[in-house]
Amino acid sequence: MGGFYGVATSGECIGDLFYGTDYHSHLGTRRGGLAVLDESNAIIGVIHNISNDQFKSKFNKELARLTGHSGIGVISDYEDQPLIVSSHLGTFAIATVGKLNNAAEIKQGAFQSRNAHFTEMSCGEVNPTELVASLISRKDSFAEGLEYAQSRIDGSCSILLLTEDGIYASRDKMGRTPIVIGKKEGAHAATMETSAFPNLDYEIERYVGPGEIVLLTADAVVQKKAPQEEMKICAFLWVYYGYPSSSYEGINTEVVRYKNGALMASLDDVEIDAVGGVPDSGIGHAIGYSHAVQAPYTRS
Repeated sequence: MGGFYGVATSGECIGDLFYGTDYHSHLGTRRGGLAVLDESNAIIGVIHNISNDQFKSKFNKELARLTGHSGIGVISDYEDQPLIVSSHLGTFAIATVGKLNNAAEIKQGAFQSRNAHFTEMSCGEVNPTELVASLISRKDSFAEGLEYAQSRIDGSCSILLLTEDGIYASRDKMGRTPIVIGKKEGAHAATMETSAFPNLDYEIERYVGPGEIVLLTADAVVQKKAPQEEMKICAFLWVYYGYPSSSYEGINTEVVRYKNGALMASLDDVEIDAVGGVPDSGIGHAIGYSHAVQAPYTRS
């Protein structure tokens, strides 16, 4: 799966970026990365393997050198990111969450232009985030590039771009993965998990729509492309992936799990001694089931 977080602030961003990204640790187990735009408009990034360590333990020692007013972070279950890319649009950092069903086609199309090259990962495949960056760089602006990339991708891909202008947030065209905009005095943030906001003093400003593109700065959120009407958000966010205190499209995860459990109970005609949830994401379902049948909830 994976999850990302971006913040643009009038002050120092690294505290919000570090903790906001860490709130997505349940969505990925392989790689973690942070990138910030410093005072000289240079992008500084760091990526760590988090297969055997927590995100916090790997990045605590990096915070002193990651200073700036804006940044993006990502926890990935697959590829190294965020990537720092130099192109005719300028230097930018990119983080993605999604799945490219036509990655081979995109790579081959780039090779046919005869001026493209990609680095391979240890598994011999091209980093899908690099493929997305190559699509964005084919156009004359970041907004046009994001729209073009979304039109070419078969599958789904939500994207954060860190640029000198601010942070571009592009939700996948069918809205499979959420992007939520938060606001506090002097700052805007983009997250997948709304549970990242309360302890950092952000309030939800709005949900980015399917296919929508926005530009975040410390002072404003500017729409660059309007959303489409059709949405096919991943229901598994409520059922399994999502953090219990998070909400998607304004609907809380734990509430959905309670209701799912109660619905399962209404369809069963068996005698129940006790109810337990396995794994932890099943606890909400089990409590809803327990309440519906008036059987005790127990830890399994």
